[in-house]
Amino acid sequence: MYPNCLVLTSGKIWLFSNQPGVIIYLIHGEGVEVDPVGLEFKEVSGEAEIKSKVKIATKANPWDGKTLKAQSVRSQLEESLQRLRLPSVDLFYLHAPDHETPVEETLRACDELHKEGKFKALGLSNYASWEVAEIFTLCKAHQWLLPTVYQGMYNATTRQVEKELFPCLRHFGMSFYAYNPLAGGLLTGKYKYEDKDLSQPPTGRFFGNDWARVYRDRYWKQHHFEGVSLIQSALREAYGANPPTLTSAALRWVYHHSELQDKYGDAVIIGMSNMDQLQENLRSSEEGPLVPSVVEAFEKAWHLTAHDCPNYFR
Repeated sequence: MYPNCLVLTSGKIWLFSNQPGVIIYLIHGEGVEVDPVGLEFKEVSGEAEIKSKVKIATKANPWDGKTLKAQSVRSQLEESLQRLRLPSVDLFYLHAPDHETPVEETLRACDELHKEGKFKALGLSNYASWEVAEIFTLCKAHQWLLPTVYQGMYNATTRQVEKELFPCLRHFGMSFYAYNPLAGGLLTGKYKYEDKDLSQPPTGRFFGNDWARVYRDRYWKQHHFEGVSLIQSALREAYGANPPTLTSAALRWVYHHSELQDKYGDAVIIGMSNMDQLQENLRSSEEGPLVPSVVEAFEKAWHLTAHDCPNYFR
Protein backbone atom coordinates (compact mmCIF):
# COMPACT_ATOMS: atom_id res chain seq x y z
CA MET A 1 0.00 0.00 0.00
CA TYR A 2 1.23 3.47 -0.78
CA PRO A 3 1.91 5.88 2.08
CA ASN A 4 -0.16 9.04 2.23
CA CYS A 5 0.12 10.56 -1.24
CA LEU A 6 -1.75 13.55 -2.58
CA VAL A 7 -1.65 13.94 -6.34
CA LEU A 8 -1.69 17.47 -7.74
CA THR A 9 -2.64 17.42 -11.39
CA SER A 10 -1.61 19.95 -13.98
CA GLY A 11 -4.57 20.96 -16.06
CA LYS A 12 -6.54 17.72 -16.06
CA ILE A 13 -8.16 15.16 -13.81
CA TRP A 14 -6.29 11.88 -13.93
CA LEU A 15 -7.85 8.60 -12.83
CA PHE A 16 -5.04 6.10 -12.71
CA SER A 17 -5.73 3.13 -10.46
CA ASN A 18 -7.78 1.74 -7.62
CA GLN A 19 -4.79 1.50 -5.30
CA PRO A 20 -5.79 1.79 -1.64
CA GLY A 21 -4.27 4.60 0.34
CA VAL A 22 -3.87 6.98 -2.59
CA ILE A 23 -5.75 10.24 -2.58
CA ILE A 24 -6.26 12.04 -5.87
CA TYR A 25 -5.99 15.60 -4.70
CA LEU A 26 -7.27 18.17 -7.15
CA ILE A 27 -6.45 21.79 -6.52
CA HIS A 28 -8.55 24.28 -8.41
CA GLY A 29 -7.28 27.80 -8.61
CA GLU A 30 -4.07 29.81 -9.04
CA GLY A 31 -3.85 29.00 -12.72
CA VAL A 32 -4.51 25.28 -12.34
CA GLU A 33 -7.46 24.50 -14.57
CA VAL A 34 -9.51 21.44 -13.70
CA ASP A 35 -11.83 19.82 -16.22
CA PRO A 36 -15.50 19.51 -15.18
CA VAL A 37 -15.60 16.69 -12.69
CA GLY A 38 -18.61 14.75 -13.95
CA LEU A 39 -17.36 14.39 -17.52
CA GLU A 40 -14.04 12.82 -16.64
CA PHE A 41 -15.34 10.72 -13.77
CA LYS A 42 -18.33 9.22 -15.55
CA GLU A 43 -16.09 7.89 -18.30
CA VAL A 44 -14.54 5.61 -15.68
CA SER A 45 -17.28 4.73 -13.23
CA GLY A 46 -20.27 6.06 -11.35
CA GLU A 47 -20.17 9.37 -9.55
CA ALA A 48 -20.88 7.84 -6.11
CA GLU A 49 -17.94 5.46 -6.44
CA ILE A 50 -15.59 8.25 -7.48
CA LYS A 51 -16.65 10.53 -4.63
CA SER A 52 -15.77 7.78 -2.17
CA LYS A 53 -12.18 7.75 -3.51
CA VAL A 54 -11.44 11.35 -4.39
CA LYS A 55 -10.87 14.38 -2.22
CA ILE A 56 -11.06 17.79 -3.81
CA ALA A 57 -9.54 20.99 -2.45
CA THR A 58 -9.67 24.61 -3.46
CA LYS A 59 -8.22 27.86 -2.15
CA ALA A 60 -8.89 31.50 -1.45
CA ASN A 61 -5.96 33.87 -1.88
CA PRO A 62 -5.27 37.59 -1.44
CA TRP A 63 -3.63 38.19 -4.84
CA ASP A 64 -4.62 39.47 -8.27
CA GLY A 65 -7.21 41.88 -6.96
CA LYS A 66 -8.62 39.42 -4.45
CA THR A 67 -8.58 39.66 -0.66
CA LEU A 68 -9.50 37.56 2.34
CA LYS A 69 -12.36 39.87 3.27
CA ALA A 70 -15.58 37.99 3.88
CA GLN A 71 -17.16 38.70 0.50
CA SER A 72 -14.03 37.80 -1.44
CA VAL A 73 -13.56 34.55 0.47
CA ARG A 74 -17.16 33.64 -0.30
CA SER A 75 -16.96 34.56 -3.96
CA GLN A 76 -13.70 32.67 -4.49
CA LEU A 77 -15.11 29.48 -2.96
CA GLU A 78 -18.45 29.74 -4.74
CA GLU A 79 -16.77 30.39 -8.09
CA SER A 80 -14.64 27.28 -7.61
CA LEU A 81 -17.70 25.20 -6.72
CA GLN A 82 -19.48 26.46 -9.80
CA ARG A 83 -16.55 25.66 -12.10
CA LEU A 84 -16.06 22.26 -10.48
CA ARG A 85 -19.81 21.56 -10.67
CA LEU A 86 -19.87 20.53 -7.04
CA PRO A 87 -21.97 21.62 -4.05
CA SER A 88 -19.03 21.20 -1.68
CA VAL A 89 -15.30 20.47 -1.52
CA ASP A 90 -13.45 18.40 1.04
CA LEU A 91 -10.82 20.98 1.93
CA PHE A 92 -10.77 24.77 1.68
CA TYR A 93 -7.43 26.53 2.09
CA LEU A 94 -6.59 30.06 3.04
CA HIS A 95 -3.68 30.15 0.64
CA ALA A 96 -1.71 32.97 2.28
CA PRO A 97 -2.22 35.74 4.84
CA ASP A 98 -4.00 38.93 3.87
CA HIS A 99 -2.20 41.43 6.06
CA GLU A 100 -4.71 44.16 5.19
CA THR A 101 -7.76 42.26 6.49
CA PRO A 102 -8.47 41.38 10.14
CA VAL A 103 -8.05 37.64 10.44
CA GLU A 104 -11.23 37.44 12.54
CA GLU A 105 -13.26 38.57 9.52
CA THR A 106 -11.73 35.86 7.36
CA LEU A 107 -12.24 33.11 9.93
CA ARG A 108 -15.83 34.12 10.62
CA ALA A 109 -16.56 33.93 6.89
CA CYS A 110 -14.99 30.47 6.71
CA ASP A 111 -17.10 29.26 9.60
CA GLU A 112 -20.27 30.52 7.92
CA LEU A 113 -19.38 28.81 4.64
CA HIS A 114 -18.67 25.58 6.49
CA LYS A 115 -22.04 25.74 8.25
CA GLU A 116 -23.65 26.22 4.84
CA GLY A 117 -22.10 22.90 3.81
CA LYS A 118 -19.78 24.32 1.16
CA PHE A 119 -16.61 22.66 2.47
CA LYS A 120 -15.71 20.06 5.08
CA ALA A 121 -12.26 20.95 6.45
CA LEU A 122 -10.24 24.17 6.75
CA GLY A 123 -6.59 24.36 5.75
CA LEU A 124 -3.84 26.97 5.95
CA SER A 125 -0.84 27.59 3.73
CA ASN A 126 2.05 30.08 3.83
CA TYR A 127 1.21 31.30 7.34
CA ALA A 128 3.97 31.75 9.94
CA SER A 129 3.78 29.53 13.00
CA TRP A 130 2.70 32.41 15.24
CA GLU A 131 -0.16 33.14 12.84
CA VAL A 132 -1.21 29.49 12.93
CA ALA A 133 -1.30 29.65 16.73
CA GLU A 134 -3.30 32.89 16.63
CA ILE A 135 -5.81 31.46 14.14
CA PHE A 136 -6.30 28.25 16.08
CA THR A 137 -6.76 30.16 19.34
CA LEU A 138 -9.27 32.59 17.81
CA CYS A 139 -11.28 29.79 16.23
CA LYS A 140 -11.39 27.90 19.49
CA ALA A 141 -12.41 30.97 21.48
CA HIS A 142 -15.25 31.82 19.07
CA GLN A 143 -16.24 28.17 18.50
CA TRP A 144 -15.51 28.55 14.81
CA LEU A 145 -14.30 25.69 12.62
CA LEU A 146 -10.74 24.78 13.58
CA PRO A 147 -8.05 24.41 10.90
CA THR A 148 -6.82 20.83 10.61
CA VAL A 149 -4.31 20.91 7.73
CA TYR A 150 -1.28 23.00 6.83
CA GLN A 151 0.19 22.83 3.33
CA GLY A 152 3.83 23.83 3.24
CA MET A 153 7.04 23.66 1.24
CA TYR A 154 9.20 20.73 2.36
CA ASN A 155 11.87 18.59 0.78
CA ALA A 156 15.33 17.24 1.52
CA THR A 157 17.05 20.58 0.88
CA THR A 158 14.24 22.89 2.06
CA ARG A 159 13.52 22.16 5.70
CA GLN A 160 12.80 25.46 7.43
CA VAL A 161 9.42 24.16 8.62
CA GLU A 162 11.09 21.66 10.96
CA LYS A 163 12.40 24.15 13.49
CA GLU A 164 9.29 26.13 14.43
CA LEU A 165 6.25 25.23 12.34
CA PHE A 166 6.22 21.49 13.01
CA PRO A 167 6.21 21.88 16.82
CA CYS A 168 3.33 24.35 16.43
CA LEU A 169 1.30 21.97 14.26
CA ARG A 170 1.96 19.05 16.60
CA HIS A 171 0.78 21.12 19.56
CA PHE A 172 -2.53 21.86 17.83
CA GLY A 173 -2.96 18.40 16.29
CA MET A 174 -2.78 19.62 12.69
CA SER A 175 -1.61 17.58 9.71
CA PHE A 176 1.13 18.76 7.36
CA TYR A 177 0.88 18.29 3.59
CA ALA A 178 4.29 18.73 1.93
CA TYR A 179 4.44 20.41 -1.46
CA ASN A 180 7.55 20.70 -3.67
CA PRO A 181 8.96 17.35 -2.43
CA LEU A 182 11.27 17.39 -5.47
CA ALA A 183 12.16 21.09 -5.14
CA GLY A 184 10.29 22.00 -8.29
CA GLY A 185 12.15 19.27 -10.19
CA LEU A 186 15.67 20.18 -9.07
CA LEU A 187 15.85 16.94 -7.07
CA THR A 188 15.18 14.87 -10.18
CA GLY A 189 18.71 15.52 -11.48
CA LYS A 190 17.45 16.65 -14.89
CA TYR A 191 18.92 20.16 -14.59
CA LYS A 192 22.42 21.62 -14.54
CA TYR A 193 23.25 25.02 -13.08
CA GLU A 194 24.50 26.21 -16.49
CA ASP A 195 21.08 25.56 -18.06
CA LYS A 196 20.04 29.06 -17.05
CA ASP A 197 22.41 30.49 -19.67
CA LEU A 198 21.13 28.41 -22.59
CA SER A 199 19.19 30.09 -25.38
CA GLN A 200 16.67 27.25 -25.15
CA PRO A 201 16.70 26.02 -21.55
CA PRO A 202 14.91 22.77 -20.64
CA THR A 203 11.19 22.79 -20.03
CA GLY A 204 9.73 22.51 -16.55
CA ARG A 205 9.03 24.67 -13.54
CA PHE A 206 12.13 26.83 -13.94
CA PHE A 207 11.74 28.20 -17.46
CA GLY A 208 9.04 29.38 -19.83
CA ASN A 209 6.09 29.88 -17.48
CA ASP A 210 4.63 32.50 -15.16
CA TRP A 211 6.12 30.92 -12.02
CA ALA A 212 9.59 30.29 -13.47
CA ARG A 213 11.26 33.26 -11.78
CA VAL A 214 9.73 32.33 -8.42
CA TYR A 215 11.11 28.82 -8.69
CA ARG A 216 14.55 29.98 -9.84
CA ASP A 217 14.73 32.41 -6.93
CA ARG A 218 13.71 29.61 -4.62
CA TYR A 219 15.99 26.80 -5.77
CA TRP A 220 18.32 27.74 -8.63
CA LYS A 221 21.47 28.34 -6.63
CA GLN A 222 24.94 26.89 -6.98
CA HIS A 223 24.93 25.24 -3.56
CA HIS A 224 21.66 23.44 -4.36
CA PHE A 225 23.36 21.86 -7.35
CA GLU A 226 26.38 21.00 -5.21
CA GLY A 227 24.01 19.21 -2.85
CA VAL A 228 22.45 17.31 -5.76
CA SER A 229 25.89 16.20 -6.92
CA LEU A 230 26.80 15.04 -3.43
CA ILE A 231 23.64 12.92 -3.20
CA GLN A 232 24.17 11.42 -6.65
CA SER A 233 27.72 10.41 -5.72
CA ALA A 234 26.48 8.79 -2.51
CA LEU A 235 23.84 6.84 -4.46
CA ARG A 236 26.45 5.45 -6.86
CA GLU A 237 28.79 4.51 -4.02
CA ALA A 238 26.04 2.85 -1.99
CA TYR A 239 24.12 1.05 -4.73
CA GLY A 240 26.72 0.35 -7.40
CA ALA A 241 26.03 0.27 -11.12
CA ASN A 242 22.23 0.51 -10.84
CA PRO A 243 21.48 3.09 -8.17
CA PRO A 244 17.99 4.46 -7.53
CA THR A 245 17.15 7.58 -9.47
CA LEU A 246 17.56 10.88 -7.68
CA THR A 247 13.78 11.29 -7.95
CA SER A 248 13.26 8.02 -6.13
CA ALA A 249 15.83 8.84 -3.47
CA ALA A 250 14.43 12.33 -2.83
CA LEU A 251 10.89 11.02 -2.43
CA ARG A 252 12.04 8.14 -0.24
CA TRP A 253 13.83 10.65 1.98
CA VAL A 254 10.54 12.51 2.47
CA TYR A 255 8.57 9.31 3.14
CA HIS A 256 11.04 7.53 5.42
CA HIS A 257 13.63 9.96 6.81
CA SER A 258 11.88 13.32 7.19
CA GLU A 259 9.83 14.54 10.13
CA LEU A 260 6.49 13.63 8.52
CA GLN A 261 4.49 11.20 10.62
CA ASP A 262 1.51 9.03 9.72
CA LYS A 263 -0.01 9.40 13.17
CA TYR A 264 -0.62 13.09 12.48
CA GLY A 265 -2.10 12.45 9.05
CA ASP A 266 0.89 13.99 7.28
CA ALA A 267 1.12 13.48 3.52
CA VAL A 268 3.16 14.31 0.45
CA ILE A 269 1.70 16.26 -2.47
CA ILE A 270 3.00 14.75 -5.69
CA GLY A 271 2.86 17.05 -8.70
CA MET A 272 2.73 15.60 -12.19
CA SER A 273 2.25 16.62 -15.79
CA ASN A 274 1.79 13.13 -17.25
CA MET A 275 1.04 9.56 -16.26
CA ASP A 276 4.66 8.41 -16.52
CA GLN A 277 5.67 10.92 -13.86
CA LEU A 278 2.84 9.83 -11.62
CA GLN A 279 3.68 6.15 -11.94
CA GLU A 280 7.36 6.78 -11.23
CA ASN A 281 6.55 8.86 -8.17
CA LEU A 282 4.13 6.27 -6.82
CA ARG A 283 6.64 3.47 -7.36
CA SER A 284 9.16 5.48 -5.36
CA SER A 285 6.74 5.62 -2.47
CA GLU A 286 6.89 1.82 -2.22
CA GLU A 287 10.65 1.37 -2.36
CA GLY A 288 11.50 1.59 1.32
CA PRO A 289 14.12 3.49 3.34
CA LEU A 290 17.52 4.52 2.02
CA VAL A 291 20.81 3.16 3.29
CA PRO A 292 22.45 5.23 6.08
CA SER A 293 25.25 6.62 3.91
CA VAL A 294 22.73 8.13 1.49
CA VAL A 295 20.66 9.57 4.34
CA GLU A 296 23.87 11.16 5.61
CA ALA A 297 24.49 12.64 2.15
CA PHE A 298 21.02 14.20 2.21
CA GLU A 299 21.86 15.70 5.59
CA LYS A 300 25.07 17.20 4.20
CA ALA A 301 23.14 18.60 1.24
CA TRP A 302 20.74 20.29 3.65
CA HIS A 303 23.66 21.91 5.46
CA LEU A 304 24.83 23.31 2.13
CA THR A 305 21.46 24.95 1.46
CA ALA A 306 20.16 25.81 4.94
CA HIS A 307 21.72 29.27 5.14
CA ASP A 308 19.39 30.70 2.49
CA CYS A 309 16.46 28.32 2.67
CA PRO A 310 13.34 30.08 1.34
CA ASN A 311 10.84 31.13 3.98
CA TYR A 312 7.84 28.85 4.38
CA PHE A 313 5.59 31.86 5.14
CA ARG A 314 4.60 35.04 3.31
